[in-house]
Amino acid sequence: MKLWYVYMVECVDNTLYTGITTDIDRRISEHNSIGLGAKYTRSRQPVKLVYLESCENRSIASKREYVIKKLKKKEKLFLINQYKY
Repeated sequence: MKLWYVYMVECVDNTLYTGITTDIDRRISEHNSIGLGAKYTRSRQPVKLVYLESCENRSIASKREYVIKKLKKKEKLFLINQYKY
């Protein structure tokens, strides 16, 4: 069983993008390449990983992503500051 990850990246313009993936290294690489990342991050490169959380399956990851996306930026920054690499 593969793990799913909920992640946040900080874009070059200091905005935050939240997503899910099964391969975080590949996904960050895609966000920083031309044409492969999310539309939002294409014009805001480079991005850097600032938060990562593992989940048992896609359903749980999607639900967690939804909750995080609804947070205010201040709340997201608090979550990021609690995250230990």
